[in-house]
Amino acid sequence: MENNQYFGTERVSKLLAQFAIPCIFSLIISCLYNIVDQIFVGNGIGYLGNAATGVIFPITVVGWGMSLFFGDGAAAHLSVSLGRNETEKIHRGVGNAVLCSFLSGVVIIAISYLCGDGLLRLIGATDANLVMAHDYGFIIYAMMPLAMTQNTLASIIRADGSPRYAMGAMLVGAVINIIGDPVAIFVLDMGIKGAAYATILGQFVSFLICAAYLLRSKTFHIGAGSFRLEMSLLKKIMALGTSSLLTQLSIVIITVINNILLVRYGAVSEFGADIPLAAFVVIMKLFQIVLNIAIGIAAGAQPIVGYNYGAKKYGRVKELLKLVVAWTAVVCVVCTVLFEAIPQVFIRMFGADGELYTQFAVGCLRIYLSLIIFTCVQKVCAIFLQSIGHAKAAAPLSVLRDVFLIVLSLIAPVFLGVTGIFWAAPAADVFAIAITAVVMVRLWKELSEVSEGKVSESALPEYPTREGVVVTISREHGSAGKRIGQLVAEKLGIPCYYKEMIAIAAHESGLAEDFISNLNSDENAVMRELYLSSNVVQDAITAQDRAIRKIADAGSCVIVGRSADYVLRNHKNIVRIFITAPKTYRTRMVMDMYGDSREQAEKSIERSDAARRSYYESITNKKWGDSHSYELCVDSSIGVEETANLISSYIKVVSLL
Repeated sequence: MENNQYFGTERVSKLLAQFAIPCIFSLIISCLYNIVDQIFVGNGIGYLGNAATGVIFPITVVGWGMSLFFGDGAAAHLSVSLGRNETEKIHRGVGNAVLCSFLSGVVIIAISYLCGDGLLRLIGATDANLVMAHDYGFIIYAMMPLAMTQNTLASIIRADGSPRYAMGAMLVGAVINIIGDPVAIFVLDMGIKGAAYATILGQFVSFLICAAYLLRSKTFHIGAGSFRLEMSLLKKIMALGTSSLLTQLSIVIITVINNILLVRYGAVSEFGADIPLAAFVVIMKLFQIVLNIAIGIAAGAQPIVGYNYGAKKYGRVKELLKLVVAWTAVVCVVCTVLFEAIPQVFIRMFGADGELYTQFAVGCLRIYLSLIIFTCVQKVCAIFLQSIGHAKAAAPLSVLRDVFLIVLSLIAPVFLGVTGIFWAAPAADVFAIAITAVVMVRLWKELSEVSEGKVSESALPEYPTREGVVVTISREHGSAGKRIGQLVAEKLGIPCYYKEMIAIAAHESGLAEDFISNLNSDENAVMRELYLSSNVVQDAITAQDRAIRKIADAGSCVIVGRSADYVLRNHKNIVRIFITAPKTYRTRMVMDMYGDSREQAEKSIERSDAARRSYYESITNKKWGDSHSYELCVDSSIGVEETANLISSYIKVVSLL
């Protein structure tokens, strides 16, 4: 509650600096391995060395993506479990994530070694750089399982409340790589193999530091049983980590397509196949640094934005949006001026191997990064939308620029040759920012039109309470479950909670009532999982769960919906009821209640049931409506009054046992 008040009252600029700076620092450290390799390889070996490491890059990104798939998923699961006081399975979530990340690394090793040079040629290797790519890659592969495990552990360690420890582990590895690269390449004269050995040494030390944390973790204790695979738990972890995986896979797709196109069109140009490939690798490293700073700003703002939006503090939300965009724009303007004014400085930082290479790389850097301000603003706007639970808009916007880039990269070189691949980036930026601007202007107007609301001050309603059975009612849309629950409560002389528990959750969490109320609304099926996994939605679910437990602890009552049967599964006096009915009956009920046509009623039932099912199954890993999860399942087509009588009679019998 203290943190919630802090998010809602502290000056937003101070909050943003406090949360964004560590995020930026962590992201910059995470990409140091590749960047350092490029700098020393370029200066010690030449542009062919940079081209070779660029060929291996997509394979390492696949590994990175899989490690985040399990790591970010496990971190989210840990945070949500702590919020709900469900700590008994945290250690298994951690163990399952670590094991699967390690095994994924083993699979990547097996595929990479078995496919050998054929895989390298497929993703962009040429005759000139194939040997170097082979030498570099076959060393990097060997550390893949432990490097991926380390990255998974870093996400978990941050969620466990030790972000500095995770950052320290990554920093130590990066420093070892920075020192090891020049020693191996220049002193020991090991060439590109030396760069690979320095990288895996740093990764191994980082792994050891992260693994040592498991002996001092704060919220869980790992044992041999933690690593026993539990598919229901693993499914939840993977659902929470899906967005991280998709982000990394989009990078892989873009890199591989560009590698292939650069080799193809470069081969028929005066520059050859390797110069464009090497230049692209260097430019992408510079792009990655700037983009990581922007993402760090947006990621740092996420919890602050999410809280204030949920609490209807829309003035603060607008102020945060202005700050996030302004900070991003300032960083990008400074970088753009430098890239356009002194591009040769950045190119030579990564090695200048011949006038032809320098000429091509300098020109393409100016082209590719000319509108990086649009790239970064567009990306942070997508993250901002995710922060407020707008998954329908956030998910498409997050990949919009990448889709345009892929399409334009295929078209532009047909007319402009190999440099057309670089012109595709600013063109994609223009299209993406135009669409994003329309979405964000609409959001700004929405925020401006609503007044800053106050959270409910409701407490527990003044109903008589007593010791006894707590009845939870889950229901299909149109089965009259809410009305039946109210009748059951009247017949038993106990309170019935529906909207009331939303008010309590809002009061105790600081989140708005309508935000919590809409958690299981009719979200688009494709976007529903992303919506439910967003940070602010998980915070709202946790607040709602606490409210349900508080209601149940107050005494005998009826609770309608909100997955209360699962939340109270360990309550000593719980009777779980599921109300169903034939679709024809429910269709008639919806038509009568809401005045819908038959077609509208059928669609409403389909959407509502899908949303309730998705919500229930995403937080419980159980099947919604499975009779084994309830003490009583009732077909309400016998009549609302009759169903209420049947349930009341059952409860009275149970109460006597």
